[in-house]
Amino acid sequence: MHIKDLFSNQKPVVSVEVFPPKPESPLDTVISTIEAVKDLNPDFISVTYGAGGSSRAYTVEIADMVKNQYGIETLAHLTCVGTGKDEIDDMLAQLRSKNIENILALRGDMPQDENTGKFDYTYAKDLITYIRSDSSFCIGAACYPEGHIDCDSLDLDLKHLQQKVSSGADFLITQLFFDNELFYSFKERLDALGIHCPVSAGIMPVINKKQIERITNLCGATISPRLKKIMETYADKPEALKKAGVAYATEQIIDLLSSGVDGIHLYAMNRPEVAQKIFADIKDVRGSCEHEHQLQ
Repeated sequence: MHIKDLFSNQKPVVSVEVFPPKPESPLDTVISTIEAVKDLNPDFISVTYGAGGSSRAYTVEIADMVKNQYGIETLAHLTCVGTGKDEIDDMLAQLRSKNIENILALRGDMPQDENTGKFDYTYAKDLITYIRSDSSFCIGAACYPEGHIDCDSLDLDLKHLQQKVSSGADFLITQLFFDNELFYSFKERLDALGIHCPVSAGIMPVINKKQIERITNLCGATISPRLKKIMETYADKPEALKKAGVAYATEQIIDLLSSGVDGIHLYAMNRPEVAQKIFADIKDVRGSCEHEHQLQ
């Protein structure tokens, strides 16, 4: 099923992201995560490449498992930087052979080696244009409520987003953010620009201070003053930080659901107990929102 149809048929769409292990590691952790979240009825599970594209081969295998073994719709990540047209064609053919219909088309991390050479597709919009030439795939794209870290301004980044949507993106998933007002302001900007495709809000629970500081440094997302205080207070108390971080993320999600967000995309970092806790805590709110949508 195309994910764009999930947005059309029900609201909100709630999804979870999993990522492959390192190439030399077994799939046990990600399988445990899928096993744990399958009974939570996520609308789809997205499968990343792993850090720096290191586990690309696992992406198809895991997406195949999610779709064909567990019967859950899946979204396979596909990046273009550092990847030639032939390799992209091979990935598309593999996904098609597994009946995987949804792709999150991304630029990917720029290689550190300046001598890597020119790529066949430099930006996400180029990859989206190419995939769109085969209409069998539903295409998602990334968006950035605070602007992409490599972009000079949010206004310029929004112009790039317009290009991604006009090139054929069917829906958007945001980078993580920790202040819902940033998301609401971003949505207002999208509306003003006439970008009306569904937007799923990406939420990452803070369960490790060093980890989230590293991630935000890499992606440019800001840590809200309230969350920063929580992190500082419980920096040396991992279980307390985990509980407080999950509670903070849950509060974010409930506010977003109550405000009519199109979807929630949970970056659960392969921590099934985190996904289980959040899904349990939002169950009634999620059900109420779905009921309200059915009445409309």
